[in-house]
Amino acid sequence: MNLIDRLPPVRGKLETQVPLAPFTWFRVGGPAEVLFQPADEADLAHFLAACPSDIPVMAVGVGSNLIVRDGGVPGVVIRLSPRGFGQISVNGLEITAGAACLDASVAKKAAEAGIAGLEFYRGVPGTIGGALRMNAGCYDSETKDVLVSCVAYDRAGIRHVLSVADMGFSYRSTQAPADLIFVSATFAGTADSPQAILARMDAITQKREQSQPIREKTGGSTFKNPDPVQSGGRKSWAVIDAAGLRGYQIGGAQMSEKHCNFMINTGTATAADLEALGDHVIATVKASQGVDLHWEIKRIGVKA
Repeated sequence: MNLIDRLPPVRGKLETQVPLAPFTWFRVGGPAEVLFQPADEADLAHFLAACPSDIPVMAVGVGSNLIVRDGGVPGVVIRLSPRGFGQISVNGLEITAGAACLDASVAKKAAEAGIAGLEFYRGVPGTIGGALRMNAGCYDSETKDVLVSCVAYDRAGIRHVLSVADMGFSYRSTQAPADLIFVSATFAGTADSPQAILARMDAITQKREQSQPIREKTGGSTFKNPDPVQSGGRKSWAVIDAAGLRGYQIGGAQMSEKHCNFMINTGTATAADLEALGDHVIATVKASQGVDLHWEIKRIGVKA
């Protein structure tokens, strides 16, 4: 029996052997055994409750911080669409956004409503769902600083409302159970004029364009910043640069010349190239700098 024949009926879309490379910023990787795009929150809850528990289930966003391995992803990959999970609403100084909303879109909507504090999301690639899972942030602000609460479903289809304290946030991570699929979040900011907020967002955009290879096939920061005591206060890019790895290349994968904590697909990279390059950087930095680097980019699936 094929996997899809064991799955419950849905109102959304179920497809088999769907290439995932087009859904990722790196544009690499194999197919999902089954891809499920739920119509809405109720459709997702029904599917999770009725899906046999032995079938692996994993959610992905827009793939801005993701390597899908060349062998693809077994089980069911869930991708929330903007149609069902892309609404944004404002209530006073709070803004609620679906998990499929782009972080930058939420920042813009908050700015237009005169809600300050979410400007940093203009510089965070990806969606709100990913931001919740990774405590995404930049320029000294993080998701934990503005989150009020979020809604998620567990593997059994049970709905959970979590406060920011429930999330157990730390640097680029959360202690929330790994099986939770986030569907929305509410954030709070402070009052300011839209013009002032938009000006700060423009400054973030300019800074990113000047310092990061955002026009390339990349995945954002490859590694988390290391322990400041071990690294002497140096960021990831600095220890990578000191190890002589700026521009280093394996196959079609390269550490960017512009920002050497960004890995790029020069056009011919496979997922194996990207992962091999990252592992080489980790080993070389440890050997030459005595510093431990840890992946910030998520890697899923099986190797070909």
